[in-house]
Amino acid sequence: MNETINPKDHKPLYFAIGFTLVFVLYISFVLVPLSSCFRLDIGTNSLGLAIYNIEMVQGFFQARDQAQLLCYSQFLKLWDIIFAVFSAAMFGSWIVYFFKSKRLLLLAPTVLGMIADWSENFVELLMLETYLNSGAISETLVSLGSGLNIFKLTMISLTYLIILIGIILLIKTFITRPKRL
Repeated sequence: MNETINPKDHKPLYFAIGFTLVFVLYISFVLVPLSSCFRLDIGTNSLGLAIYNIEMVQGFFQARDQAQLLCYSQFLKLWDIIFAVFSAAMFGSWIVYFFKSKRLLLLAPTVLGMIADWSENFVELLMLETYLNSGAISETLVSLGSGLNIFKLTMISLTYLIILIGIILLIKTFITRPKRL
């Protein structure tokens, strides 16, 4: 039986590879260069990468001058939002590739993680605005932002787990499929 490869069968793979390439290029040529205006050689350079408390947030803001804080604000408003979209597209396309369209519910952690990231950015912007206006930071905002961050990190972990399961299933299928002569 002669089977021809239908290019449409590989469309999800092409999307996954394409979004991965866009993601890597975006990090390399946009995200890293544009975040340099608020980066420090020592200490935390992003609140969104760790669970934080009021002391951490205060230290993060106090370690930066006005220009760096304004740069961080612009970064959160635009570039980090775009990053969340590209990462969700990349991870989502890999999930669709591994599980086909039968398991679209598996995309939920990826989408929820993106929404949590956006929400956390909004809360960080509120914290920053409060800090710039009064020098104080609301404990409630810090708790809300940290809670959103925990939720985001949980959704990212679930996304990684789903992708890992997809890779394992793909390898299992490849190993156990009958050999053609």
